[in-house]
Amino acid sequence: MSNLKKYRFCELYTMSSGISSAKDQAGHGSPFLSFSVVFNNYFVPDELTDLMATSDKEKDTYSVKSGDIFLTRTSEVVDELAMSCVAVKDYPSASYSGFLKRLRPKQTDITYSKFMAFYLRSPMFRKTMTNNAVMTLRASLNEAIFSYLDLLLPDYDDQVKAGDLLYLLNEKIELNKRINAELEAMAKTLYDYWFLQFNFPDANGKPYKASGGKMVYNPTLKREIPDEWEAVSVENIVNIKTGKEDANYASENGKYHFFTCGESLLRCDHYVFDGKAVLLAGNGSFSVKRYDGKFNAYQRTYVLIPAEEELFAPLYFAVKDKIKTLTSGSRGSIVKFITKGDIKDIYLPLPKDRNFNFLSFLTLCFSKSSRLSEQDLEIASLRDWLLPMLMNGQVTIE
Repeated sequence: MSNLKKYRFCELYTMSSGISSAKDQAGHGSPFLSFSVVFNNYFVPDELTDLMATSDKEKDTYSVKSGDIFLTRTSEVVDELAMSCVAVKDYPSASYSGFLKRLRPKQTDITYSKFMAFYLRSPMFRKTMTNNAVMTLRASLNEAIFSYLDLLLPDYDDQVKAGDLLYLLNEKIELNKRINAELEAMAKTLYDYWFLQFNFPDANGKPYKASGGKMVYNPTLKREIPDEWEAVSVENIVNIKTGKEDANYASENGKYHFFTCGESLLRCDHYVFDGKAVLLAGNGSFSVKRYDGKFNAYQRTYVLIPAEEELFAPLYFAVKDKIKTLTSGSRGSIVKFITKGDIKDIYLPLPKDRNFNFLSFLTLCFSKSSRLSEQDLEIASLRDWLLPMLMNGQVTIE
């Protein structure tokens, strides 16, 4: 790869603020690029599902075109400031949020959009941005730094080679995520059919309840369940543990997954847990995740390891449904944190004889999903390992 050249950021791009919209404009109209989409993606998704009612003039002023870079301009914490997202195609009629900044290229032969997507999310550039952010009550992107910030870039042709390679790796990660989403949706549909509607296959392979299977009232669940089933507390089928580490335990190049109450993908050098587990964030995002393998966890993360592998899928969906109820305010007030008592209060309807033959397909779906998730981690590690070497010329792509 050729020597790096220094460029002034402001000489390569123009910066513009997003639309200041009113509440009644949201939810209908034309495609809209939101703060959350930019924050969570290297590239603008193929379809924008958010909508905003905008005039023709606003669509022209706040347009989204191929090569545009979008930065989050405000956040509660500095680390989440100036996260970038790049458009690799035009989005007719689309506009973008006022919580974003748009960088539109002035040139066509100095920066390559796919390369810039990774360059701007690299640890080196992220550190530069956070060091220059303004922190009052919220972190804010200081536009003044745009006028003096320098970029060290390889030749355009080398950017194309590097950007296309990294983009392909990223596309594989996104494809795996879409497959996983489909697998989980399929598994959830079956879970609802078997454990909520009780139309699991009976001895003759027919749907139990719909075929006249005997139902009895269960006072714990306050509903009818199959005659040979019972209500079982989560604490009787899992070992409820919590992580032991603090938030500073994560390491940049750790070998193992480190789960916290946030959504960020973190790593660590040592593992404590090994196997299929449901992970519940005790506060913060209140997220419910599943994982199969060696990992460690933050001290406010609950780790639920089922005694039987077949219970993994129903446990995951039962916990997810319960936590959604707890954190939605349906009890009169929204919970601020999850306790062990909340978890023990989760009950599942299960066969008394623990015959889970009909669950083999759910187990298969989750096993396939786990393999794809592990592949994602490996690809992301490869991508992140390659990026700094591609940026400083240590690696050349022929």
